[in-house]
Amino acid sequence: QVQLVESGGGLVQPGGSLRLSCAASGSRFSISVMGWYRQAPGKERELVATIFGRSTTNYADSVKGRFTISRLNAGNTVYLQMNSLKPEDTAVYYCNAVTESIPLATYWGQGTQVTVSS
Repeated sequence: QVQLVESGGGLVQPGGSLRLSCAASGSRFSISVMGWYRQAPGKERELVATIFGRSTTNYADSVKGRFTISRLNAGNTVYLQMNSLKPEDTAVYYCNAVTESIPLATYWGQGTQVTVSS
C-alpha cells in the first residue's frame, strides 16, 4: 500500500508563494506519474499539475506560468512551487501517484489546505 504524505500548506496573502511537498512510500512498483489536484468548497476536484518521470509536465491553464511542479531525481518526492497566488487558488490540495503495476494503481494523499486571503 502506497502512502502519500503532504506538507507545506497554509495561509498566504494574495501575490505570495507557497511550496507543497509530497513524499511517497511503501510502493513495490515504480511510480510513473505524480501530480497535484485541488478541490475548492462546492467544486469538483481538478487537476493542477502532473509530472511523468523527471521532466514531462502538464499544467492546468489557470496555473501556467505561476506554479511549477518538480520531482526529485524522478523518485518518490514531488513538489509544487506556487507563486503569485490568487484567492481563487484557495482549496485543499491533494497529492496523487500512479504506480507501474498491472493494472495501474492510483493513490491519494490526505490533502493540505491552501488559503489565499488578505
